[in-house]
Amino acid sequence: LQVLNEKKLQEVDSLWKEFETPEKANKIVKLKHFEKFQDTTEALAASTALVEGKLSKNLKKILKKIVAKDAHEQLAVADAKLGGVIKEKLNLSCIHSPMVTELMRGIRSQIEGLITGLPSREMAAMCLGLAHSLSRYKLKFSPDKVDTMIIQAISLLDDLDKELNNYIMRCREWYGWHFPELGKIITDNLTYCKCVRKVGDRSNFASSDVSDILPEEIEEDVKAAAEISMGTEVSEEDINNIIHLCDQVIEISDFRTQLYDYLKNRMMAIAPNLTIMVGELVGARLIAHAGSLLNLAKHPASTVQLLGAEKALFRALKTKRDTPKFGLIYHASLVGQSNAKNKGKISRMLAAKTALTIRYDALGESTSAEMGAENRLKVETRLRLLEERGIRRISGTGKALAKMDKYQNKSEVKVFDPSGDSTLPVVSKKRKIQEVDEQDTEVAVKAKKFKAEMKEKTAVEDGEPVKKKKKKKDKAKQAEEEEVLSEELPTSPIIEVR
Repeated sequence: LQVLNEKKLQEVDSLWKEFETPEKANKIVKLKHFEKFQDTTEALAASTALVEGKLSKNLKKILKKIVAKDAHEQLAVADAKLGGVIKEKLNLSCIHSPMVTELMRGIRSQIEGLITGLPSREMAAMCLGLAHSLSRYKLKFSPDKVDTMIIQAISLLDDLDKELNNYIMRCREWYGWHFPELGKIITDNLTYCKCVRKVGDRSNFASSDVSDILPEEIEEDVKAAAEISMGTEVSEEDINNIIHLCDQVIEISDFRTQLYDYLKNRMMAIAPNLTIMVGELVGARLIAHAGSLLNLAKHPASTVQLLGAEKALFRALKTKRDTPKFGLIYHASLVGQSNAKNKGKISRMLAAKTALTIRYDALGESTSAEMGAENRLKVETRLRLLEERGIRRISGTGKALAKMDKYQNKSEVKVFDPSGDSTLPVVSKKRKIQEVDEQDTEVAVKAKKFKAEMKEKTAVEDGEPVKKKKKKKDKAKQAEEEEVLSEELPTSPIIEVR
């Protein structure tokens, strides 16, 4: 189509009025060239090329004819990406603007009047068939970007785990009535079921060879326990039903192993970076909880951290208590490696890095897992620093990159100083008993003098004459002094004078 009146195109807001009727539309644009598709397959190929911003073969031939005739004119395109491809390959100037969008909308509304020779019923049928084919093409199975399979696989894996647990517990309890000692000797559930299926009745253990299932030591213990077992006797029909249950457990276990391998491969194909960060099981549960990988990519890091703990979060907000620190991401290996004190910090950082990897997997064109490996290394470095309480800086600025100094453990032996425990004056550690007694006597004498002075003051104030008291020595002290004096006096011979 060729534009006849370019002045009217300048008024973008009122451009729709020029396409109200086919007559008005024919005054604005004129049919330059029209080529019909041969079948729906050709139309679908051209449509998908336009959707992906590529140049189809038929469109390239038509544009070459236009370039040969009207090379000086501009080509209006509805897709800027397609216009860039046309300009690069055919050297034809293209224009894309809001005016072009309004023009395309008007042309679509009056397409039946602008293109002659096509009945309206046939045009509607062709448009409907092409729309169905294009929708089927968009919804076709793509092994690279299909997360529905992951959601179904992880849901089935959880169901299988529950059923396996119920079946194994029922098998152990049922066969335990016949041979209760076997459950304590063989702890592995799958090995237990294989052993029961192969032997059956406990009396057959003595003649059976289970070396391909059990080690030699455990096999000897089982045979010894079977001879002195305290279990009840059961019929052959009961044993057959127990063996049938063991067959079911072994089949489900094999299918679970196969399903886990399928889920692991599918996760590495769809979300490789997410798988490296948190593992295939946690990543699949996050995708299933959000509904799809694209929905998960729309969530912020704080939501990714608490996915799976919504009930606890709203209960904490309602009761005004501490909110949870992690949800499904708690089962990631990095959170499990950290101690209880650092789990909150590690889960927050892991959720932030996981949110980046999810968006890279969902919206990026590359399928490499380098980004996930780099982010996991950063989280591991942060975890190691928190555990060792070393340098906290792990990321550099724009000017200077991060520098990790070598950690050196400097251990210093410090001796306890007891002088800081007490604020009393320093006294010699050992004092003689005599010094203590002298101090006590001095304190007693001072107290007596102080009492005497106080009595004298009160007597003077009352106007009474002060009586001086004679000092009286104790009789015992006097006796002691006399004995001392008698010992000290020199003994001289008595001379009698006549």
